[in-house]
Amino acid sequence: MGFKYINQIANPDNLQEFLTLVDLAAGAGQNVNNAIDLSQKLHETAPMKVCLQILNQDADCAQMLKERYVGPYFDLETMLKMPKGSLGWTYAKVLSTLGYDPQFYRSTENFKTDADYVTFRVFKTHDLHHILTGYSLDDLGELGVLSVSVGQFAYPGFTFLDLMSFLFRFFKNDQAYNKEMTPQEQVKTLNYAFKLVSAGIDMGQAAKPLFPVKWEENLDRPLDEWREMLNIKPALDGPYSWYTREELKAAIS
Repeated sequence: MGFKYINQIANPDNLQEFLTLVDLAAGAGQNVNNAIDLSQKLHETAPMKVCLQILNQDADCAQMLKERYVGPYFDLETMLKMPKGSLGWTYAKVLSTLGYDPQFYRSTENFKTDADYVTFRVFKTHDLHHILTGYSLDDLGELGVLSVSVGQFAYPGFTFLDLMSFLFRFFKNDQAYNKEMTPQEQVKTLNYAFKLVSAGIDMGQAAKPLFPVKWEENLDRPLDEWREMLNIKPALDGPYSWYTREELKAAIS
C-alpha cells in the first residue's frame, strides 16, 4: 500500500519494525517481557544514543556506565530483617505482599554495549523506583514511575511506552475524564495518561540522578532519608499511589 507522505520518511521495513514495537507496547501491561523486548529492540537507535549522551553528561552516571556495577540480587528474606521503614524493608514488605519476584529482569553480566547495561540496570531497579516515588505497582501508577526515568535520562523503552499510552487511549476511550469516575475508568482516559506522565517527568527532573545510585549497598537506610537526599516528593495519595492500597498500608504499618 502506498502513502503520499509517510513513504517519504519511512520504508516498508521501518514501518514493519515500528508496528512490531507497537505490538510489544500493547502487551507490556500483561507481560513484563514485552517491555524488556521492546527496550532491547531500541538499543541501536537514535533515541538510545540520546539517552547515553544524557547519562554521560553527568559525572556519576558516566562512572556507573564505565564501571557497569551489578550488585547482589535483591533477597527479600534478608531485606525483611532490615530496620522497619528502611528502603530495603519497605521494598521487601510490598513485593512479598503482592507476590512479586524481585528477579523478574533478565540477569546477565555479559554486557556487550552500554545500552545493554542501561536496560539491565533500569529493570533491576524498577520496583525500587516504585517504592521511592510512591507510584503503585500496577497500571494506575506505572505511567508515573516510567516517566521518572524519561524525565531523568530519556530512556527510550519507557518513552515509547508513554507515547503509546497516549495513542492507545486516544483510539480506545470514548469517555471524557471526570472526577466521579472510578480509578479503573479514569486510567483509560487520555487526560489521565497526560496527567500521570507529566507528573512523573516533573518528579524525575526535580530529583537528583537515580541511575548512578548503588542502592544495594545502603538498603538499610530509612526510606524517608533516601527521598530527602534525592529530592523526591513521592505520590502518597490518589489512586496511583501504592500507599492507598489497603493491603500494602497494613503490611508496612
